[in-house]
Amino acid sequence: MTSTVSFLDTTALADPGAAADAAVSAILDATVRPAPGAPRGVVVDSPPGAGKSTLVVRAAQELVGSGERLMIVAQTNSQVDDLVDRLAQKAPDMTIGRLHGADALPAAEALRHPNVTASGKPADLLGLDVVVATAAKWQWVRDVEPWRHAIVDEAYQMRSDALLAVARLFERALFVGDPGQLDPFTVVGTEQWSGLSHDPSNSAVVTLLAHNPAIQPHRLPVSWRLPATAAPLISEAFYPYTPFRAGTGPGDRLLVPAARADGSAVDAAIDEAAEYGWSLLELPARHTVRTDPQAVAVVAATVRRLLERSLTASSEQGHRPLTADRIAVGTAHRDQAAAVRAALASLGIPVDGTAGQAVTVDTANRLQGREYDVTVVLHPLSGRHDATAFHLETGRLCVLASRHRHACIVVARAGIPELLDEHPATDPVQLGSAVRIPQGWESRIGREVVPLLERVGAQFPDGWEANHRVLAELVEHRVRL
Repeated sequence: MTSTVSFLDTTALADPGAAADAAVSAILDATVRPAPGAPRGVVVDSPPGAGKSTLVVRAAQELVGSGERLMIVAQTNSQVDDLVDRLAQKAPDMTIGRLHGADALPAAEALRHPNVTASGKPADLLGLDVVVATAAKWQWVRDVEPWRHAIVDEAYQMRSDALLAVARLFERALFVGDPGQLDPFTVVGTEQWSGLSHDPSNSAVVTLLAHNPAIQPHRLPVSWRLPATAAPLISEAFYPYTPFRAGTGPGDRLLVPAARADGSAVDAAIDEAAEYGWSLLELPARHTVRTDPQAVAVVAATVRRLLERSLTASSEQGHRPLTADRIAVGTAHRDQAAAVRAALASLGIPVDGTAGQAVTVDTANRLQGREYDVTVVLHPLSGRHDATAFHLETGRLCVLASRHRHACIVVARAGIPELLDEHPATDPVQLGSAVRIPQGWESRIGREVVPLLERVGAQFPDGWEANHRVLAELVEHRVRL
């Protein structure tokens, strides 16, 4: 996460739709009609469900409509295919190229449109309005005339070294991403670059802003995914520098079960989440193996009861039954996700990879950008004897807690607050690192110390504070097993 300054203050606009429209208009003006001498980059910070993909499509339409050719950079092949599909549906007159590698053929959804052409050779696509590919594919493109405009989607998931490899292909760019999501992943040690502005493991946006202080990030101020029960918590815990609000109000979304509760703790947690948007289904405190069998069984039982009770999700989009494909289970580790899949399969519940409607079960990394009506989350710190940097990473908990439109049920063992207090962060301070002084820490370290720490570039464990803030909300909706 990074401290940013909004380019357009929309907080004074009472109507969330008007605030969102004003922000989008300012972003499109800066992208399509930049002022003389304006920076070559436009950065947009987007909270979960704020319409980031819609913004990318609109910006592409306006740029092409003004006579420009455009390249789009995404981070994964699934993101590329999704963007191609959205663009082709919204702009059937636009010619779209899907550039791909020899071992990564596009999905059928991207190729079903007559205005989409797929090829592994850039020369086949250069005459098209828009060409879309992953950053990994773009870096191998050579001997082409640079595009005047580019859009970089999920820019906070892009490492700065990947941006360096493709920056020669465009003159101006719109960078759109979510600063609260997981940091870019690397398999090699990066200690030798810590605190340096050119650290290749930093996100593309962090490095871009470090070297271009004239760029003032815009932000999308409204989440259309998160309900009114969730947006304030997610904003305060994970976006203290770029706050946002929900696009809907209290009572605009309802989750109503058809079948009555059976008196179990699982059903009590479902009812609590249906009424308040959150529930904590708490097991007794205990140190366990990572794939805690009891916790996995509780997660599976919760999903089964969600389906058995035939809930109806009512919102501004209408009324629809809560089917298996509108439920997701989120975990921190792949082996936990595999254990949950096996438990659900043993109950006869279809999971991702099976035919027809199925429950999605995956890690936070793979759930980024996805949306469901109800999520069941196995807390990253449940049953652990320590709190590592991996489990305290702010983006991991943020992703897990922000995929839902209606309700989130968290399964965890008791004792997480005590675990956090027993394991303060021990990472060394790196001079020059991005400042992360989360809300509440002034009182812990002394307000008079904060300016000094900011001057030397101290880094603070905002994951620690975010976990405590989320737990403070969850305990108000706790159901003990």
